[in-house]
Amino acid sequence: MLSMTDAEAIALALQEAKEAAIRGEVPVGAVLLGPDGALLAQDGNRIVEYRDPTAHAEMLVLRKGAAALGNERLTGAQLFVSLEPCAMCAGAMSLARVARLVFVAQDPKGGAVISGPRFFEQATCHHRPVIARAGDAAAAGEMLKEFFRARR
Repeated sequence: MLSMTDAEAIALALQEAKEAAIRGEVPVGAVLLGPDGALLAQDGNRIVEYRDPTAHAEMLVLRKGAAALGNERLTGAQLFVSLEPCAMCAGAMSLARVARLVFVAQDPKGGAVISGPRFFEQATCHHRPVIARAGDAAAAGEMLKEFFRARR
């Protein structure tokens, strides 16, 4: 399998976010790369479609990645997300032992990585991924603002 660059993975996560918005979902997309940099999974939010409050993009790709590897531990995997993950998704990443998290836009209201509870800084967190920011945060944030503006 071919490995993806960070820029390619971020672009794919942003495309998944756009597709989620078209489906009427909050525009968040995620991409999971294996330890070798190969694409394991990609998806966008499907909370409304699945009628499942846990169907966040991150949760969906973690599930698909675990199935693809045949292991609940995603040691060495890298997760790319268009928006700062919430506490649920951060907890799942920790339990899955994701090695690296890269996200585009900060989420001051619902984020749990550099906002809010700062999940990975808690003493009760057993595994902490390397955290990085990449991509055009302003553009990703504008996609979210436009989505919510259209619904008001």
